[in-house]
Amino acid sequence: MLSRPKPGESEADLLHFQNQFLAARASPAVKIVKKADKRKGEEGSADAERPWLQDSKDVVMLDDFPDILPALTPAPPKKSRIKSASVHFEDEDAEERLERHDQHITAVFSKIIERDTSAVAVTIPVPTGDPFPKTFHRSEIKSEVKVGSGRKSIFAQKMAARRAAEKAATSPSAAECVQTRSAVPDALDPEGSAGQAPLPSIGGDKAGDILTSQWPCLITGEGLGSQKSEQEAQAIHRENLEKLRSMSEEEILQEQERLLAQLDSSLVAFLKSRRGGNEGQKKELKMEQNRLEEFVESLPVAQHGVGSSLSMQESGLKESVKKEENVKVEITDDDLPVKPKKEWIHMDNVEFEKLEWMKDLPSPRQKKTQKGMQARFSLKGELIPADADLPTHLGLHHHGEEAERAGYSLQELFHLSRSQVTQQRTLALQVLGRIVQKARAGEFASSLKGSILRLLLDAGFLFLLRFSLDDTVDNVMAASVGALRALLVSLDDEKYLDWTFSWYQGMAAFPFVPNNEEEEEEEEELNVTAKSQDKKLKDENKPDPDVARYDVVKGLLKTRIQHRLRYILEVVRPVPTVVLDILHILTHIARHSSEACSQLLDCPRLIETIVREFLPTQWDPQVAEPGCLLISLHGVACATAMKFIRVLASGGRNATARLLNKFEMKSRLSRFVAEDPLDLPLPREEAIRLSTEAFRLWAVAAGYGQACDLYRDLYPVLVRILQSLPELLSTCRGKSPLTELSVQRATAVVTLLIHVTQTAGYTVELQAKLSSNSSEDSEQIPPPPVVWNQVSGLQPFLETSLKKFLQEISQTETWHTLQPLTTTYMIYLGVYYSACSQQPSVNPIDCLEELERLTSEVMQPLLSQPAIHSMWDLLRPCSALCNPLSCSPAPESVFSIASLSCTGGKPPLSLVGSKSPFPFLTALLFLINSITHIHKGLTSKYSSVLGFRGLKDYLHHSWQTGPPSVTPSSAWILRHEYHLQYFVLALARRMAGTCPDYAQHASLHHCVAMALLSCLLPGSEHLVYEVLLDLAFNPEFLPEGKAGGPEAADFSDILHLGTSAKLAQPGSAAAFFSKATRGALLRESYQNLPFIRSCYLSHFVHLQPTLMRSQASYQGRNYLIQSMLLPEVRGPILPSDWPFFPLISLYNKVTNAETRGAVLNSLPLDLVNTVTGNLQWVLLLETWRAKTLQSIPTAAKLARLMCVFLTGSDLFLEAPIHHYTAAVLSVYCQPKALDSLNLDAPLPGLASFHDLYISLLEQFEGVSFGDPLFGVFVLLPLQKRFSVHLRLAVFGEHTSVLHALGVPLQQFPVPLERYTSPPEDNLNLLRLYFRTLVTGALRHAWCPVLYVVAVAHVNSFIFSQDSTTQETDAARKSMLRKTWLLVDETLKKHLLYYRLLNAESALGFDLYEQLPPVRLKYLQMVTQKENKENAPALVS
Repeated sequence: MLSRPKPGESEADLLHFQNQFLAARASPAVKIVKKADKRKGEEGSADAERPWLQDSKDVVMLDDFPDILPALTPAPPKKSRIKSASVHFEDEDAEERLERHDQHITAVFSKIIERDTSAVAVTIPVPTGDPFPKTFHRSEIKSEVKVGSGRKSIFAQKMAARRAAEKAATSPSAAECVQTRSAVPDALDPEGSAGQAPLPSIGGDKAGDILTSQWPCLITGEGLGSQKSEQEAQAIHRENLEKLRSMSEEEILQEQERLLAQLDSSLVAFLKSRRGGNEGQKKELKMEQNRLEEFVESLPVAQHGVGSSLSMQESGLKESVKKEENVKVEITDDDLPVKPKKEWIHMDNVEFEKLEWMKDLPSPRQKKTQKGMQARFSLKGELIPADADLPTHLGLHHHGEEAERAGYSLQELFHLSRSQVTQQRTLALQVLGRIVQKARAGEFASSLKGSILRLLLDAGFLFLLRFSLDDTVDNVMAASVGALRALLVSLDDEKYLDWTFSWYQGMAAFPFVPNNEEEEEEEEELNVTAKSQDKKLKDENKPDPDVARYDVVKGLLKTRIQHRLRYILEVVRPVPTVVLDILHILTHIARHSSEACSQLLDCPRLIETIVREFLPTQWDPQVAEPGCLLISLHGVACATAMKFIRVLASGGRNATARLLNKFEMKSRLSRFVAEDPLDLPLPREEAIRLSTEAFRLWAVAAGYGQACDLYRDLYPVLVRILQSLPELLSTCRGKSPLTELSVQRATAVVTLLIHVTQTAGYTVELQAKLSSNSSEDSEQIPPPPVVWNQVSGLQPFLETSLKKFLQEISQTETWHTLQPLTTTYMIYLGVYYSACSQQPSVNPIDCLEELERLTSEVMQPLLSQPAIHSMWDLLRPCSALCNPLSCSPAPESVFSIASLSCTGGKPPLSLVGSKSPFPFLTALLFLINSITHIHKGLTSKYSSVLGFRGLKDYLHHSWQTGPPSVTPSSAWILRHEYHLQYFVLALARRMAGTCPDYAQHASLHHCVAMALLSCLLPGSEHLVYEVLLDLAFNPEFLPEGKAGGPEAADFSDILHLGTSAKLAQPGSAAAFFSKATRGALLRESYQNLPFIRSCYLSHFVHLQPTLMRSQASYQGRNYLIQSMLLPEVRGPILPSDWPFFPLISLYNKVTNAETRGAVLNSLPLDLVNTVTGNLQWVLLLETWRAKTLQSIPTAAKLARLMCVFLTGSDLFLEAPIHHYTAAVLSVYCQPKALDSLNLDAPLPGLASFHDLYISLLEQFEGVSFGDPLFGVFVLLPLQKRFSVHLRLAVFGEHTSVLHALGVPLQQFPVPLERYTSPPEDNLNLLRLYFRTLVTGALRHAWCPVLYVVAVAHVNSFIFSQDSTTQETDAARKSMLRKTWLLVDETLKKHLLYYRLLNAESALGFDLYEQLPPVRLKYLQMVTQKENKENAPALVS
């Protein structure tokens, strides 16, 4: 027998006892018996028969709980049974919706009258002797009340018994029913009025019954608690009937519509069910309706006609009510696919609203509404029309809202993506990914309002994908990767970036960094270094959603997405499709910026995994077998992985060095370059792509001067490839499907040779620097391991192939296929001869003879080909400058994701289309410029290029249209177009000095050069420098200076063809110098062009660091190139108002010095010369190139010219500055310029014109010396059509300027009508006019212009008799009385007798000899009224 535990024993003893008990296998002393559940009755006893568990584990069995726990999150939303489905629109006012659905008691009962209860007897509770209320026992329940099927609570049984007793007590006998029905006519008309019209039947059969019913249908009086409750209900019912009789039919209809609109539809349905629930009541209502019909038929004819007309309205009302009730359609047994039976448990009372989901869906119909409907999509991501009737077996109807419509909304897909069911999450992410892909392709642009991508990103779609990426289920991860690839990556963008890789400077590309204008505004005041550091700190402190709002890629990097993608590739090892999607995503991230490339390189094991798994040197050769299904991409070489490495290398030379050395990409390059693609154990297309990407990666490395040692090792391979290039001709003629891929591979090989040649071209220079440099130099660049003799031997192969390919230029299809390769040949020859001419080992004479041979044998025959003529004609149709809409962003473009997509895509006749002439003609012009730069004597041989009609037409339209707005797509496209324009201008500069007939093109080319300066984008600083140095200020491009331009200007002034102002300068320093005519000033400016050029070049010195980087790229100094990524695009390099830049720079310098407390009393001579040169250049442009400055608003020009007066104290008094400022001002005072002047619009580069004008007033008060030229600048903004605040500032706060504004009327360049018309209506300003005139602050001798303006406006105001406000009327009458009482007779005469403006008059206006009768009468009326009012005061 086992002993029992005793007090004081430890747990070890207890365990020992347990082991003994289990070893003995004895039966326990206590047996657990599970009692039956009372709530289940006899069924609960079944659990006692459950067999004893023989398992060794302790198992807890819970009754009534499923084995699988239900999904708790996200819980399904609770839906009201009676709530009708509704559609809410974004533009719907929330307040109106609340008012419309307001269910407050005041919305139901508009007026509640409390009943008089003064005569009602008050009953006191009956006293009992019990201390507590009597208790209720269940035995008191009536035994005869049968309980329905199922168990009911005691309270339910009691209520059922009570209802049964009440029903038995209140149900009338048959005799009582007959008596009641016979009394209906008396109840209808208790007073027996025979002529009273009956009540109309409103709202249908049942709705009309209540109007003639004796008994109320809803009010029973039970709630009143008194003995006379039924009588009270009857009295209320009679009052309602009397009220209805007193109302007209229209009033009843309106009241019914109002009630239906205010009441909830569920409440209306409830009230109707209350009326229809009692069968006895239904029969009574039917009898009453028949009685009413008989009563109507017995009426006279006239009254019968009214009844019939009301029935017509009733039928119309029925239709309107049915329309209102369309939302809630009642169903019956016939509508259900399964008929409920009474034998079924709990189906004694069928609740049809709960079974409504079982009935068939109504057919979808297009709602006739002007508001948009909710978009629904199929499982393929296609937009489903609102009226599409699709079958339910497609699985598109599993949603609650708009159940009859097929498809799922974005909100429903979002909800489904967080489901606990894996298949549902996967399906939702797949559908969202397809929707995004189709949206980016523009398929929804014409069907949907707004942007789907912007809506999804605002809703948190990006982080939904990021969370789903962390899922443990492979299918969910795969779906989220696919959706993320659809959101970020555009395969078309990658296609066109690969297409332009071998163009001139095509390897360099702008980073995919969004242009965040909001962040720019916050950082405008910071310099470049501080701005970048501050921005980096701000991004680190911002939460992830805030960063992703402006930059999706930066937001994803902040969530460490690269680590998650590495884990998926390395550990999860997904299927090939997911691997390719991940590589595409990583490629897009690498295109973002150099910082993004660094983060990818620093990610642990990411690059190692990609190189090891997807760029192996050996793999299973079965992959190349036809029909082989690739299950896994791991361990197989992949072209997409090689492309990712190539894009990563474009991020910087350091990244390339790490890839080549640390990650062993050199061995991979040798592996995939040395072997022919046909011999690689891969599918044919994949093998060619892999070889192409390997050559491109090598070309990128050679662009930094790296990996050139492989050139020596693989030289035989390159020679073999070059020897096989002519064979592409036969392949093109045979139309092989792999021809395009083979041509791309060939262009990649030639691009590699271009950069190797550039690197070898500077080897001698670097060796010389290395040997001559002392040890003090901080950085010594070692020469590359390739010399010129090793690259010069490849030129004959390429030139021979070029000659063969150019013979096919007339064959359209063959030429389009071979054009990319021919383009790279041209670029190679240009680079080769440029480097060859700088080699000391090459005989210069041999080089020049070689160029002459190339010109005569290749270039001149090519230029005479008709196909070349047609290429020049295609420039304008394919140009992005001439067709700005061709590079406008796509409809679904979002600013946080950089994309190259354009509206309408990229058709063949576009700049990057398949038929575009730009790449070949740019390469051709580059080669021509290289030849003419080396051999000046060959320049005249190419004079025909500038004479092509298509080129001239293109240039003429390109500079006049203005550049498109800067976006990632437009910047990428326009950069290539600007290259062609620059080479045309560079060739024109060489032609200008050698060809005598060039002058006919000079003006056109100068306009193009001026427009190009305002358009060139970051990365092209070298081109800006070259255009400023050789083109913009070149006298050869301003032929007007030699061909009588100054004389023509003087002749125009003499004949008054223009309205040039002739300003006098009394009292100024300029008065001591002889006046110069505009022609003389133009002649002097033309002769001073070299100094003007040096002035502008010195002010662009801040571009020096970026200029050095740009020069290294364009001059082929690969050892200095730091990255293939261009600077971020924030706008053009030079602002549109760059001709005013020296003046603005000087003004900012002086302003900043004065802000720090320094005082600049005098300015150095070079600054005076700088301002003079700036004014001379502006005068030249405004006279001879006015259209090039059309993009600058006239108000902005005037504001920049004001800087002359705001810089220093006496700068404007210098004679040359005074002369040129007056000459430029005369241009801006011409009628067309004055009409375009708008000072109220925002001006570029100026925060507030009002603040600038206040500064000008303060400067005028301090240092003007009454200078008339300065006075004109003060007076110009005071024209009537400009802001009244400017005039209030002069006449209110700065009245002292009125003493010095002595600009003579005859020399004022602006017509006074612009100041006096229309009449002034600002009462405060009119009072200031009158006050300055009366007080003498404004006099004709001091300020004649404003004196005339003030007199004209005051005169118009005091004699105005138009209807106006009482305050204005009192003010003008008061002003007229004060004018009549003025002591100054001259001023009084001017104010009263002013007639019209007259510029020839000394006063500036004419006077009435005597007032017109109307004015005289009005004056007498006002003054006499004043005398009458003042008369009693005088008497007293």
